[in-house]
Amino acid sequence: MTTTVEEILERKSHAVIRDPEVAPIVDLREELFELEARGEVIVQRVPENHVEVTTKFGRKKKIPIDHTWHHKSCGQCGHIPGYTSSIFWLHRQFDLDYLDPKDQTSCTGWNYYASGASNATAQAAVMSRNFAAAYETGYFPMIHCGTSYGHYKEVREQLIHHKGLRDEVRRVLDKMGKPLVIPEELVHYSEWIHVMRKRIAEKQTVDMSAITATVHPACHYYKIVVEDAIYDPEIYGGQRMATVTATLQALGMNVADYSTWYDCCGFGFRHILVQRDFTRSFANLRKIEVMKNEVNPDVTVTHDTGCVTTLDKSQFAAKAHDRKVGIPVLSDAQVSALAMGAHPFRVVQMHWHSTDWRPFMDKLGVDWQKYWDEFQGDLELIRSGQKAGITWEDADKPVVNVA
Repeated sequence: MTTTVEEILERKSHAVIRDPEVAPIVDLREELFELEARGEVIVQRVPENHVEVTTKFGRKKKIPIDHTWHHKSCGQCGHIPGYTSSIFWLHRQFDLDYLDPKDQTSCTGWNYYASGASNATAQAAVMSRNFAAAYETGYFPMIHCGTSYGHYKEVREQLIHHKGLRDEVRRVLDKMGKPLVIPEELVHYSEWIHVMRKRIAEKQTVDMSAITATVHPACHYYKIVVEDAIYDPEIYGGQRMATVTATLQALGMNVADYSTWYDCCGFGFRHILVQRDFTRSFANLRKIEVMKNEVNPDVTVTHDTGCVTTLDKSQFAAKAHDRKVGIPVLSDAQVSALAMGAHPFRVVQMHWHSTDWRPFMDKLGVDWQKYWDEFQGDLELIRSGQKAGITWEDADKPVVNVA
């Protein structure tokens, strides 16, 4: 039976009831532990040092603080490397134990959404191989990419509910000598930043109270397996996800609302890969120009690789047509690192962003030219062979202090 638009609107007209006992979904962890009891899978538990947060329907989700295995993002590493380095820099500032693995593969999620991936077994086997690799190290997986996070949540549900798929994946893993492991929770890095936001604010060296920001919530985070996203009654009355907005508020920013907050960034799961012109039009006309006209923010902040890439790197095309654009786009990890005094280029890597970020840095009171000159000095040393590259010793110490 097809669900009508009227039925959907009627359902959405009711307030969300945040009681896990009456939630319109089931807690997958119960089924997961039943599978483990029957010897079908291994469930990797969240480490003891964790914080419990409330999800959309009131379930408590465990977010690990340390001893984490970082599932990096192809898009971050390829388009926005300052995203990944900021996440690691934040962990180092708090002296938290983490592992940057060398044997992680792509999740293949982008191919999946563009109909380029092979089959369900292959998709599930890729996820399971990465989770087995994390389990073998003893570190708990933390996923950087929103695409990987949303895609893995879908695959996890398929694996839990379909014995045939589990059997096929197990045969693939057997050939690699790896166990079938499913983590107790699937954790996105922005959830870690969310639970760390007050500790980040305590180490803040850059005053951000003059900044007005907008938030773009990533579809992969809160529209796929919606019951797993973090909600807080103090953030939009608990009617929207709390991650990112709560972090920016903790850092003292003015978070402004705009009418198309619910819309996709334009990435569209597959449009960026097969209909790029549509993506660029959508990103500029439905998101950036609306923010500009309604709020005129200094920056817009999101928490997914595809969203930062799409919103930031689509604006050049609209600028060429004299459209009303020009909002720098950063991740919550980069903004948090900037707030704690991270080097704007050695760590946050602002130079990888396409939209002009200099007015935002000026408003923060950050002498970006000084740090750019330092970074150019690094490059001269590397070119002349006096230095192999920038190390954590070059970047660990906070350098910006204007609070």
